[in-house]
Amino acid sequence: MAETSYDYSKLDQLEVLGAIFHPRPEDENLPVPPNVVDNFITVDETAELHVRFHLSAKEHPNILFFHGNGEIVSDYDQIGPFYAKFGMNFLVADYRGYGRSSGVPTVTAMLQDSHVVFAAAQNWLAASEHTGPLLIMGRSLGSAAAIELAASHTADINGLIIESGFATTLPLLMTLGVDVKDLGISEEDGFRNVRKISSVDKPTLIIHGQYDEIIPVNSAAILQAQSPARIKELQIVPGASHNSIIASAGELYFSVIRQFCNKICGFREKRKRKYN
Repeated sequence: MAETSYDYSKLDQLEVLGAIFHPRPEDENLPVPPNVVDNFITVDETAELHVRFHLSAKEHPNILFFHGNGEIVSDYDQIGPFYAKFGMNFLVADYRGYGRSSGVPTVTAMLQDSHVVFAAAQNWLAASEHTGPLLIMGRSLGSAAAIELAASHTADINGLIIESGFATTLPLLMTLGVDVKDLGISEEDGFRNVRKISSVDKPTLIIHGQYDEIIPVNSAAILQAQSPARIKELQIVPGASHNSIIASAGELYFSVIRQFCNKICGFREKRKRKYN
């Protein structure tokens, strides 16, 4: 298992963690949606993470998804069925302290845990005879985990999808109210998303809201420019803010993702028509 080799101690300061992470528990009274499998992945002796698989068919593409900083697995219970409708298996992972997961979130733990989740997802897909391609996807904060995995496991994935992702760390921290100068944080102490994505040559899809008020759209342009992938797409959603991309795009959002899967994985046109 590959692990992050960078030092994230500057980001693990309490002032930063309080701005980056907003964990909350899952409502225990929520019903479990149909066609899902819940797994718990032990990441170390102090924590296990909840992962929920929204299932379509075994031959369909598999998307391992890392969510934003204020979200939890169950927030995607209404979104997961749309992935299934468009012929994709959707695997959502929580961070430490989020939802039904135990432990305390830190940047170091989040990125190290992503490798454990990736390996566990691979094993589960193989054991359950899911033969479709595997893509890594991250939204907002989750873009850091997705890019980390794509850079570390390029040979083991078929594509990378980034929604509302950030390129550089300092502008994001300052937007969140972190005094980076007082804490002695430089860009080299950050997530290094630009450096990492520059080594990912697998097909890459970047989706961003036109009026994202937290992570401006130029971050998407930077990631797009730094990506060496031969197949890469940048989709700007007109009128969308940071948290309204799906609401703005509707089912077109899922259609774009499925078409991206079709393009990179060689699905025939007749199958694409079936699910779009």
